[in-house]
Amino acid sequence: MHAMEQHNARGQFVKGTHWRTPQPFWEKAWLEEEYIAKQRSTAEIGADFGLRDTAIQYWLKKHGIQARSIHEARQIKQWGASGEANPMFGKRGKGVPNWKGGITPLRQQLYSSLAWAHAVEIVWERDKGLCQRCGKYDGGEKMRAFHIHHIIHFSHAPLVTEPSNLILLCHKCHGFVHSKRNIHQQFLAPIPETQEEP
Repeated sequence: MHAMEQHNARGQFVKGTHWRTPQPFWEKAWLEEEYIAKQRSTAEIGADFGLRDTAIQYWLKKHGIQARSIHEARQIKQWGASGEANPMFGKRGKGVPNWKGGITPLRQQLYSSLAWAHAVEIVWERDKGLCQRCGKYDGGEKMRAFHIHHIIHFSHAPLVTEPSNLILLCHKCHGFVHSKRNIHQQFLAPIPETQEEP
């Protein structure tokens, strides 16, 4: 470890001392043990000290420790492994590292669901890759230049993945439908009122 801060008679720092509290990762042997022997990531090591991974990467370079390649990191993390071999297999909610407490926006939840993927396939096939307003063909650019539009707003849960509530529109027409120029409310319908039980 580096010696604690020391001054000479003239008030100058003594060589080899430092004004900061010494940290374990300042020592090459400690960092080699954590990063190489234990195969911990720079992000994991940094998190122990409230630091970003870039701070640990700096010390790796300073000590002349070769950083892992993406391929090597993936082998350690088992990225790309399928089924039960993948460390994330079956994990949901709190078991997922980037979980934010169940506050994923509705739109993001919808567009990453299997039900949405299934509905999209049905709409593309039914509408034959044609914009339902101008007739433009998608030209093989599926999902890039064309959008799936909700006739009744996507916030109405019962119809959010219902193909009868979805149509294929090109980017330009989709913009028109949601603009003030759409004075006749083409391809838009109000959210149905819920009927109360007697």
